Amino acid sequence: MPIQSLNPATGKLLRSFDALLPDALEARLTLAADAAVTYPHESLEQRAFWMRRLATLLEDDLEELALTMTLEMGKTLISARLEVQKCAACCRYYAENASHILMRENIATEHEQSYVRYEPLGVVLAVMPWNFPLWQVFRFLAPALMAGNVGLLKHASNVPQCALAIEALVRRAGFPRGVFQTLLIESRHVEQVLADERVSAVTVTGSEAAGRAIAAQAGWLIKKSVLELGGSDPFIVMPSADFEVAVANAVKARCINNGQSCIAAKRFLIHDEMYNRFEDAFAVLMESLRIGDPQKSDTDIGPLANQQIVEDLLAQVESARAAGGLVLTGGERMLGDGCFFEPTVISNVPRNAPVCKEETFGPLALLFRVSSIDDAIQLANDTPFGLGASAWTRDEGEQRRFLEELKTGSVFLNTPVASDPRLPFGGIKHSGYGRELSADGMREFLNTKTVVVAAVRPEPPPRLTIFEEPLVTETTEISEAVLPDVTEAAAPLPPGTPPAHAIAPTLIPRNPEGELKREVTPEGTSIYGLARRDK
Repeated sequence: MPIQSLNPATGKLLRSFDALLPDALEARLTLAADAAVTYPHESLEQRAFWMRRLATLLEDDLEELALTMTLEMGKTLISARLEVQKCAACCRYYAENASHILMRENIATEHEQSYVRYEPLGVVLAVMPWNFPLWQVFRFLAPALMAGNVGLLKHASNVPQCALAIEALVRRAGFPRGVFQTLLIESRHVEQVLADERVSAVTVTGSEAAGRAIAAQAGWLIKKSVLELGGSDPFIVMPSADFEVAVANAVKARCINNGQSCIAAKRFLIHDEMYNRFEDAFAVLMESLRIGDPQKSDTDIGPLANQQIVEDLLAQVESARAAGGLVLTGGERMLGDGCFFEPTVISNVPRNAPVCKEETFGPLALLFRVSSIDDAIQLANDTPFGLGASAWTRDEGEQRRFLEELKTGSVFLNTPVASDPRLPFGGIKHSGYGRELSADGMREFLNTKTVVVAAVRPEPPPRLTIFEEPLVTETTEISEAVLPDVTEAAAPLPPGTPPAHAIAPTLIPRNPEGELKREVTPEGTSIYGLARRDK
């Protein structure tokens, strides 16, 4: 079955690609396995050079890459440019910080040496989504390759041009063949690739259903996995918040990437004291957003990625209505060939309504009243997901409670949730496990090896013994037959011990118990005796 690239703004076919045949897939797996043997031996400095080169290529090709993303999945061209720049920053972050992250950690124990070292796992399969076609890949690619791992990318089927562009960039940057490859395969073949013994681990960003399926297989195979799945992030506004700043950022937090982001705010929990004011202002701002051609600079929201997402949002709007929700604005599919959906705000939805437990992947916002910080925290945590949360308050006591009591992978105060190469990213509960980005993300696909070196008792040095009777003179030949019993030398030796200065090396006998050695007394006399090791 061909893998098609469709423009969601027009519905037109952009390009079509043949999926890899079995022989071609096998060749790529073999190439990856071979690279996993040789690539870790490349120096960290060399890997960093290639990674910096990759960052430069991203910036050089910014316009072309941004346009490819916009055409394939509908994000605005402005946001696509920012995404490319963020990928370049990620590459540079790991190029500059990998040596510190990978540095061995010495640990004080009773042993001579105790430390932890980090080693790559090998071939890592990355199953990535379409919503951030470059960023989702690069936040895996950059740390994995800098750590010495090899990557195989199974990208979403609707962004094949982005997937192939990433592979081409990695090769142009100078990374060896096989270090990073795109697999143009259908989703049903992921199971086969993951089951291959040459694949060591898997990372998944996507839906809860996809994460469950792949994690179940990885668990059965006992292979390391990282999941970054959905979210239903709360956006909490308390009375002390800067109202104008909060409401403006609420719109941005809901509509980032046309509303198609796991960390976009979905549920807006507004304190009673400012709820009415917030509801009015928020609905007006959402309704004022410009929807249209994502290539135009004045467009705020482009199309959704495909018609299925439109259908899913329509079903969720109807579900909210059926539960008693009030649609304040939007709620409809827009006319035309593209996958456009009106920015939508719904209030008065009962907290136990099914839509409140789901991820809404598009410009659909649910508003809730909360009576107190206790009520806000309880409602914020009343979800199967636990990715991020954004809370707006200037009260230090409230800030402390939000940081401590919100059950999420991240809490952002007075700013929307965002990903950053310098900070760990990931969630809990149905939002997944493991972390991406920062040192934590890099170490997810490393073997943390414990090394202990015990102190070894040194071999004792030879002990010098001397003859009881002076045997060695300038004219005396020594043979094994004339060696008498010996006793340990005392220091200093008695005065008058006969000198023995001129023994030729050929006259020094070989003896199973040792060799004849020279010792100089404090008076300058040379004495020769048998040096032997204690048994």
